[in-house]
Amino acid sequence: MPVNDMPWWRWRSNVRSALHMLSDPGFQRDVWLAGVDGYGDVTDAVYRLVEDTWLDHWSAEKYVGTIFRDAQEAALVDTAVLRVLRIMHQVGPDAPVAAYLEHEAWPEAVRAAREAHVRLAAGDGEEPDTAPRSLDVLQIMTRSA
Repeated sequence: MPVNDMPWWRWRSNVRSALHMLSDPGFQRDVWLAGVDGYGDVTDAVYRLVEDTWLDHWSAEKYVGTIFRDAQEAALVDTAVLRVLRIMHQVGPDAPVAAYLEHEAWPEAVRAAREAHVRLAAGDGEEPDTAPRSLDVLQIMTRSA
């Protein structure tokens, strides 16, 4: 199924983009840590994860049928959001990328993001192991219908 079959598919696209980047240690090392332009940083990914959805205030379960296909997707997203936000609150939103990647709980946050990313990608009929898309590509995708 394409991502745009969901009523709030643009929000789903942003959540998927964030989870994809948060779930890929190679990407984090080669892009975020290396300072490659075009992908934002950890804070940008967290912002995409929670900005429109308010997943930092309430459960993803609220969005089953609009952003998420089922309760399993929502539960996996909730777990990832909680793990990432806990670290963000500890190191601060303006911390350097290395502060996140070196945090003792980061591997578990990455695992949770990976589980959610794989489930959402499968639900959209996409391969979860492709490289994350740049923010420019994401913007183009969310403008088209």
